[in-house]
Amino acid sequence: MEFYIRLKEIRKSRKETQVTISQKIGLTERQYQRLEANDSKPNYESLISLADYFNVSLDYLVGRTDNPEINK
Repeated sequence: MEFYIRLKEIRKSRKETQVTISQKIGLTERQYQRLEANDSKPNYESLISLADYFNVSLDYLVGRTDNPEINK
């Protein structure tokens, strides 16, 4: 699964808005919208912020695994 699809699925499953998430991770609403629309790729800091915010692994967020658990 591609990053932008996974990102949108996670947000919707948690019933959160793009505005709320963008504010929490330090992006503008437009920057976040572009991520979900696949018009932009996230930088390293944004990926980490999103994974931390959703409490999922980076591999899950970018579609490398279907296991959202963070390996500790």
